Amino acid sequence: MRLLKSKSLVFDVYGGFVRDLGGWIAVADLITLMGRLEVEEQVVRSSVSRFSRKGLLARSKVDGQIGYELTPAANRILAEGDARIFSRLDPARVEDGWILATFSVPENIRAERHQLRSRLGWLGFGNLVGGLWIAPRRVYDQTRQMVLDLGLEEHIDLFEAHYRDFDDLQSLIRRCWDIEAMRSAYVDYLDEFQSVHERWQATDPDTDLADAFRDYVTALHEWRKLPYIDPGLPRDLLPDDWEGSRAVALFTDLRAMLEPAARRHVVRVVGNGG
Repeated sequence: MRLLKSKSLVFDVYGGFVRDLGGWIAVADLITLMGRLEVEEQVVRSSVSRFSRKGLLARSKVDGQIGYELTPAANRILAEGDARIFSRLDPARVEDGWILATFSVPENIRAERHQLRSRLGWLGFGNLVGGLWIAPRRVYDQTRQMVLDLGLEEHIDLFEAHYRDFDDLQSLIRRCWDIEAMRSAYVDYLDEFQSVHERWQATDPDTDLADAFRDYVTALHEWRKLPYIDPGLPRDLLPDDWEGSRAVALFTDLRAMLEPAARRHVVRVVGNGG
């Protein structure tokens, strides 16, 4: 299994573990944890500095140690991310319907128009045609709050809908989302983490907490990308041999198997002061 060197892994560790420990961690302890993920010390230091400049981490000293804590803005982002990532483990239902979004943003605030398109994509919307976007109904509350946060409520209309005629609904789904790209991403995840799953089925994670931490964070990091490709479309509308179902089962098992041991590793590192 490849190990990642992405700076965003630092935020994964904050969201997955540090948040539950009060939101603060000493830089020395963070460097120790990230070292198990093969992220170099300088990358860790530059990452926390970058997140600090963005207002997501705040530098402070606790018991003589320099560290960084999550800001309220970071906690909001992490909560939104959790809702997106873990809610997609259960697919939407056709009978719950859809949310439609259409907007007209003036040219003088075109930067906001670009941001709105990006956020619709982040929430899992597919483009039906022109300025009409569609997503499973369950993202309505998140979509409404996003529009309010951007201050664009005068420029967008939201509708709840059920599809009636004329095209086959599966064909319509393929017009709005790249099903083959979703399938390819799930196949890649299965290829990478099936062997990890098999190895831990034969090994007690408590025998090597550091390895459990490494494998869980890596599996979580890669999983985070998938809900931004697949909005959790209804299973009835997807191919019979849909790899996404197997990938969800794999990630769910890995999470149940490794997260407790990974958490114990973090507590041990923090408790030992690195």
